[in-house]
Amino acid sequence: MSGIVCAVRGGPASQPTVSRSIALAAETGLPLYFLYVVNLEFLDHTASSRTHTISKEMAEMGEFILMAAQAKAEAQGVQAQGVVRNGVVAEEIAALCHQINADYLVIGQPQYQSDDNIFTAILHDEFIRRIETQTGARVVLPEE
Repeated sequence: MSGIVCAVRGGPASQPTVSRSIALAAETGLPLYFLYVVNLEFLDHTASSRTHTISKEMAEMGEFILMAAQAKAEAQGVQAQGVVRNGVVAEEIAALCHQINADYLVIGQPQYQSDDNIFTAILHDEFIRRIETQTGARVVLPEE
């Protein structure tokens, strides 16, 4: 098995990533897998009984985001599957890449000026190198 994994966060910033993965799938003929990861690590330090409910709601939101991405792919003649996972984002990306023996991983390009961005350019480059080494998949950014 082989294919393309596209990690999706949702929202307008994900649209170039989704579009690039669809174009890559059309170019290569490889199967496309959209991945949404629910990561609630920030709630580990709370005693909230709502953690399970929040996790379930986030997974449902992820399914909706992936259905929209799949519909966009289908409208362009590309079949895609949606995968929702719970866990650490980098670990779940690597796990799906291994599971399908991914040829490509399409991820977003952070807006480094944005206040809500956790990646610096250096961290993003390190992440790309680590994922490529761990999985053998070539990382593709939206503008490539």
